[in-house]
Amino acid sequence: MFNVRQLACGYAQSQILHDLDLTVGKQEIVAIMGRNGMGKTTLFKSLMGVLGQWRGQIQVDGVEVSGLETHARVARGMAYVPQGRMIFPNMSVLENIQTGLPSSARGQVPEDLYALFPVLYDMRGRKGGNLSGGQQQQLAIARALATNPKVLLLDEPTEGIQPSIIKDIARTLKEIRDLRALTIVVSEQVLSFTLEIADRFLVIEKGRFVVEETRANVDEASISRYLSV
Repeated sequence: MFNVRQLACGYAQSQILHDLDLTVGKQEIVAIMGRNGMGKTTLFKSLMGVLGQWRGQIQVDGVEVSGLETHARVARGMAYVPQGRMIFPNMSVLENIQTGLPSSARGQVPEDLYALFPVLYDMRGRKGGNLSGGQQQQLAIARALATNPKVLLLDEPTEGIQPSIIKDIARTLKEIRDLRALTIVVSEQVLSFTLEIADRFLVIEKGRFVVEETRANVDEASISRYLSV
């Protein structure tokens, strides 16, 4: 469903990502683990076209998207929940979700989105900035799902969220994957969260993948070593 080949990018003269390869199957959840500064957010920004890539190919369901602008990648089936959530604080919950809807939806939020996130229905008239961190994260995910993606990218979704809500988000992501046949790539530093949801684990270190393990063979100690400061 999602294929990345020889992806390289950086800032000015500084190369951050070094010829990364990544293949993710339909309905697979892949966790990309690593400390701050190792390239996780740079990778996600490059995949979405927010940051220009130096070279490489990106395909969604067999369609090349690496030459497209961000909005065109969304139209081809990619969705992105950025680090820090980046909701619109002065807009209502409903208005935030509507920003992700295609024009054909005529502003009508699909009922299954509210079924996944009942708290958003209850708070649909409240300003996004008045929600808790966990509620804002649910809103950011719902906004991304409103685009009807095939591939969902989540950058550090547990950042600043209390443990009980993290468990709720993990459960919801697995439910979303099953209900929508969705492919999910998530970057994280919290191993307990990714152990709840991921089928496969990759560790990124200085812009290169240095560990890859399946859920059945995951060695928590080996991954934790790369996450410690």
